Amino acid sequence: MPEQAVMDLNGFEGDLMRTMPGKPYPLGASWDGKGVNFALFSENAEGVELCLFNSVDAREEFLRIRLTEQTNHVWHVYLPEARPGWLYGYRVHGPYEPSAGHRFNPRKLLVDPYVKGVARRVDWNDAMFGYQLGNPEEDMARDDRDSAPFAPLGVVIDPSYQWGGDSAPRTPWAETVIYETHVRGMTMNHPEVPAELRGTYAGLASEPVVEHLLSLGVTAVELLPVHHRASEYQLVQKGLTDYWGYNTLAYFAPDNRYASSTMTPVDEFKMMVRTLHDVGIEVILDVVYNHTAEGNHLGPTLSLRGIDNSTYYRLQGDSPRYYMDYTGCGNTLNMRHPQVLQLIMDSLRYWVTEMHVDGFRFDLASALARELHEVDKLSAFFDIIQQDPVISQVKLIAEPWDIGEGGYQVGNFPPLWTEWNGRYRDCIRRFWKGEGRQVAELATRLSGSSDLYEYAGRRPHASINFVTAHDGFTLKDLVSYNDKHNEDNGEENRDGNNDNISWNCGTEGPTNNMEIRSLRDRQMRNFMATLLISQGVPMISGGDEFARTQSGNNNAYCQDNEITWYDWNLSPEQKSFLEFVQKIVQIRKTHPVLKRRKFFHGRKIRGSEIKDISWFSPSGHEMTDEEWDSDFVRCLGVRLSGDAISEVDARGNPIVGETLLVLLNAHYETVPFVLPAHRKGTQWHLLADTAENGESRRRSSRGGRIYSIQDRSMAIFSLNPRTARGYLDLSEVPESVQGEASRARTGEGIS
Repeated sequence: MPEQAVMDLNGFEGDLMRTMPGKPYPLGASWDGKGVNFALFSENAEGVELCLFNSVDAREEFLRIRLTEQTNHVWHVYLPEARPGWLYGYRVHGPYEPSAGHRFNPRKLLVDPYVKGVARRVDWNDAMFGYQLGNPEEDMARDDRDSAPFAPLGVVIDPSYQWGGDSAPRTPWAETVIYETHVRGMTMNHPEVPAELRGTYAGLASEPVVEHLLSLGVTAVELLPVHHRASEYQLVQKGLTDYWGYNTLAYFAPDNRYASSTMTPVDEFKMMVRTLHDVGIEVILDVVYNHTAEGNHLGPTLSLRGIDNSTYYRLQGDSPRYYMDYTGCGNTLNMRHPQVLQLIMDSLRYWVTEMHVDGFRFDLASALARELHEVDKLSAFFDIIQQDPVISQVKLIAEPWDIGEGGYQVGNFPPLWTEWNGRYRDCIRRFWKGEGRQVAELATRLSGSSDLYEYAGRRPHASINFVTAHDGFTLKDLVSYNDKHNEDNGEENRDGNNDNISWNCGTEGPTNNMEIRSLRDRQMRNFMATLLISQGVPMISGGDEFARTQSGNNNAYCQDNEITWYDWNLSPEQKSFLEFVQKIVQIRKTHPVLKRRKFFHGRKIRGSEIKDISWFSPSGHEMTDEEWDSDFVRCLGVRLSGDAISEVDARGNPIVGETLLVLLNAHYETVPFVLPAHRKGTQWHLLADTAENGESRRRSSRGGRIYSIQDRSMAIFSLNPRTARGYLDLSEVPESVQGEASRARTGEGIS
């Protein structure tokens, strides 16, 4: 920890510590410039002791203070001598009766749920468990060893910070491009980041990293969990760690693993946010309010379990010794209790008001909606979010599923929310894998998934579109492996998803076969281009922009090493792919028709013959019902009319942009595609072709001309009204060309 975080006890005699009653609010340890107020909620406790430590290496507290004041189940005390940097924890007295849902054990030092800083991480030892490990009675046998030598320690923070003129970018959803990344993984191997800053908040805010984000064109970084967490005991025993961070211990404290030695974790996190804001990049946090690091009934006693187990956790009604587990992580927070709701809401508000973050992505968000058993989209949690004047104004993203019955809730969240669209991911993967009967759903996903969101009054931006994320294959691995390869995780490759909808293009893993490598590169370009031309909000998984690999590991949650750290030594092929991604992001950013705030209508606009969106078969004609339902169709085109957006900008002026045409061919053969006719004086100008790595084979073509869309590729055109002489409809196409197009439309010679 930095020097300023170590408590100053010069001249202090512990037995002369003055105490005052203090206040029940705010909860946690609050420095007011004169002293520190400590407040802890426990409805069922019989007594609470505040424990003070004189160093991060201390094996026992130098002073215990019995809290005698209690207001509405909040135990509180005020210490006028206390200062920022003081180290503390709690011991809570009460019954140890697991069969009744109570697990109080004053021999276990506990982390304050509202702690703003953690100065010492957990040092795993059997004493960290509230019961005797190895006892045949398991958790029914209380353990009386003192956990203080090994327990995490909270630290009182000074919340003051010179934010200067920091201002939230408040990028509109329609303009947002998200980059999901890991603070440590992104910077650990970056050669231009100073060695002492690699893996830290300061490293993420360093000039080379910021320049990369700006060159890529992203508007927001979505950080994997940065709340302080504890690695699972079982992982540590295997020599592994909880790298992803979905094992939260403290909902208000930034993880000190990502702090350099230059400043406190809180100040360094704030510096990172301010730096990113200065260049217009928002900060979104991946948050885990559905479960904690304490696991199931056989887990450790670190915080909430020992403070008030039956209040904070969902217990099984007929057997409160055990937990309801909708998360697969052993426990589920008790969203039915008002104190738990307050804990989450206070945490969210703190990260917005004090840490200046711009939004949240809620892990396993369906678990938050379970008031009883069923997922209820109108649960108290969503009601509170809706009316909160702070949280309702930032970006809210749901992972709309958990592992419980009825937990898959894509499309069912309230209007304020956006969602990770798992149906988008799966459809795009199936289409480019070459599976049949995909084009109908593909059209729906490309146009914003109106089937999921429009009926509830939501907009296209409700769909957070992604092809890959931290959980699963990287983009490179998606096109290089048919099967997962998770042996390094120590579970004999049993962990991780078995159904990845991936295709290795002919051989498993790395290969020197140039034909396969070329196909893989093209498939990656297809995925990235599809993502960035789709309506909704694109999310790029960090490192995918330069084809990062995890060697087939699709569940690298425990790998804090070269498997997950980004390798910035890019090959010529990786540099080329990065340039392609940068180009496609710019196409998205400069074409309003790709950033619509409303859904397409698919009908003619203002009496024009041109629709706002039209779908075409290779013949140049609009798709027929037969083609939509056909199993063999793997090639189609979509025209997005830039002069039929029917939206206005912030000043009330009509939004007009270029009309775009996108051709997609997932077939294994080249398909001749008749470019659809448009208005007089127009030509189709090729912006990108994934078969050519973005290099154009032909710069412009009139409507009615054949464009050979190569196997497993896509092309993007814009309409250039200044380079053509006249309107061309299909009647002007030579019979030889019409015949070729007709065979393409009917599928003759195409399987």
